[in-house]
Amino acid sequence: MEQINKQNKIGIFGGSFNPPHLGHINAATTVLKKLGLDEVIIIPAFQNPLKSPVEGASPEDRLEMTKLAFESYGTSFTVDDREILKKGKSYTIETINELKSENPEHSYHLIVGMDTFESIGLWKDYEKILENVNLVVVTRPGSQIPNGIDELPEKIKSLVAIYDFNTVDLNTGKSIQFINLNDIEVSGSDLRKKIRSERNTEKFLPLAVEKYINDKNLYRALKTKLGDFDKFTQFCKNFLDSKKSINTKVFNLSEIQAPSEYAIITSGTSTRHAVSLAENLVQAVKDEYGVYPQGIEGVQEGRWVLVDYGSLIVHVFYDFVRQEYQLEKLWKAGKELI
Repeated sequence: MEQINKQNKIGIFGGSFNPPHLGHINAATTVLKKLGLDEVIIIPAFQNPLKSPVEGASPEDRLEMTKLAFESYGTSFTVDDREILKKGKSYTIETINELKSENPEHSYHLIVGMDTFESIGLWKDYEKILENVNLVVVTRPGSQIPNGIDELPEKIKSLVAIYDFNTVDLNTGKSIQFINLNDIEVSGSDLRKKIRSERNTEKFLPLAVEKYINDKNLYRALKTKLGDFDKFTQFCKNFLDSKKSINTKVFNLSEIQAPSEYAIITSGTSTRHAVSLAENLVQAVKDEYGVYPQGIEGVQEGRWVLVDYGSLIVHVFYDFVRQEYQLEKLWKAGKELI
């Protein structure tokens, strides 16, 4: 008699896991239980195509930490290394296609956070994703489940067949389910900041992950790599000037209350120019000093791009927006440098 393959319900949980924390574990374990999944496949990305590279753990370190984070939660959780081994930008649709090709009999459920869901229109082939998998959207502290179609991302609205409380049936034959998490408020970027400032993180990280970070000395401040911040700040200013930035100003803020010791404020002639200035600066610093910034924000909009190098923060504005915020006046008590 021909053997009939069992259709399992499989969760797909991707992300940077930089680092993997208890919020990730809570999301995966909660969805497994509430949806009655047979397995959750955790897939660390090599590089999220919608995020700029930041300084911290290598892809291999993130993979190892993710394995450590989930190793004590049983065989229902599998850490998959395919995106790390593939290298390059990690596109969800490609991973879904591979999984479905390997086990076409299974039913797949893609687990994402609310912030990721809200940017779904930026994903590569997002419509094909919603033709091939069900979507499970988990809410973190501070986020709300949409109350109706009007509160869904614009790209989703035309795909809705039925909206019923926490479940959306799509005309693709798949569904979106929203799940509220009882969760602590934590994010990877917040944890990286805590580690750099040597604050306690034990209530946010699995013990094995915390030990790995300490043993490998991950996420530490960039001072040791960048050295003299006077020279580094001047390097950044000179580079921005060479790329035709507008009215670049440099401040020493060490004697006032500010988020960094040094700041650069500059402008681009358009949002595209502002993003180009920031991205080219990141690459120039990587080439010269071998490091990425600790964080970079605002690249999608280009109105105000913030590039964080710890003791130096570079603010690249679309010039019209710069007039609105007037950071120069906010920091007038600081020392403006030439």
